[in-house]
Amino acid sequence: MDFTNPLVYGVPCFLGLILLELSYSKHRKEERSQKLYNWKDLAASLTMGIGSAVLAPLTKTIAAIVLFNYVYEIFNPIVDGVRTNIMGYESFGYAWYIWIICQLLDDFSYYWFHRQNHNVRFLWAAHIVHHSSDNFNLGTAVRNGWFTILYKPFFYMWIVAIGFPPEMLVVCLGIEALWQFQLHSVYIPKMGIIEKFMNTHTMHQVHHAQNFEYMDKNHGGFLNIFDKIFGTWKELDENIEIKYGVTHAPNSYNPLVILTHEYKDIWNDMKKSKNWYHKFMYAFAAPGWSHDGSSLTIKQQRKLLKKQNLKI
Repeated sequence: MDFTNPLVYGVPCFLGLILLELSYSKHRKEERSQKLYNWKDLAASLTMGIGSAVLAPLTKTIAAIVLFNYVYEIFNPIVDGVRTNIMGYESFGYAWYIWIICQLLDDFSYYWFHRQNHNVRFLWAAHIVHHSSDNFNLGTAVRNGWFTILYKPFFYMWIVAIGFPPEMLVVCLGIEALWQFQLHSVYIPKMGIIEKFMNTHTMHQVHHAQNFEYMDKNHGGFLNIFDKIFGTWKELDENIEIKYGVTHAPNSYNPLVILTHEYKDIWNDMKKSKNWYHKFMYAFAAPGWSHDGSSLTIKQQRKLLKKQNLKI
């Protein structure tokens, strides 16, 4: 069975909604709204978004046609005319409840894919592109790194291995991306009971903040249950003024600089020590790790702060 990736229809909607939010923000009188969009920043975001759209067919080829189908065929061979998983059960079809289960598994994988993008510096070097703007708007939503296509499919291939059709997973990935896009808005307030189980706009504002208490929080896609289970959930405190972006920003509107600056920083840090373990850790430990303690990861900083508070 063949399905169309919903992102095909989402891209023109993205551009229309960005234009709508941009127009609306310019007619608002609040100071925050006036600064919601920066023209140079928006141009950089759109350039990287267009680049991602151009690379999308390559992503689909690698993920769906090659990797997902390859894994699916290996783990779900046809036995006596029936697609059967190597564990012995019949591979899944297209019933409505199978779609729901696949979407939930996609959301679980998205959580870990997203969390590891923040916990492994080499992955962070690709993902930091999305966080590099100090503006939070729908334009920022399309500000995506181009190198995530090299590793993102590996976080999801287990889903087809257990029997879900590759084309079903691709559609679920597209739906997830549509939800993620619209989360990048400051105009949607807290949503009552929905906040109990869904990942909402205010939660995603927390995720994009560089405030110390907000960093490395709210990695979820549709749901916030995985953040709550694994200890990374944080509710928006409306008394805290949010500062968006990253602590080590590229300070440039040049898309090539934005796309590559963290790789350059990793290389420079690796040269600080001749020890090969240190070099490895600079590339694959959490951002902020250092061999001499000159900089700390967020986890290390929080442990240190907790220890200092206990001594007081």
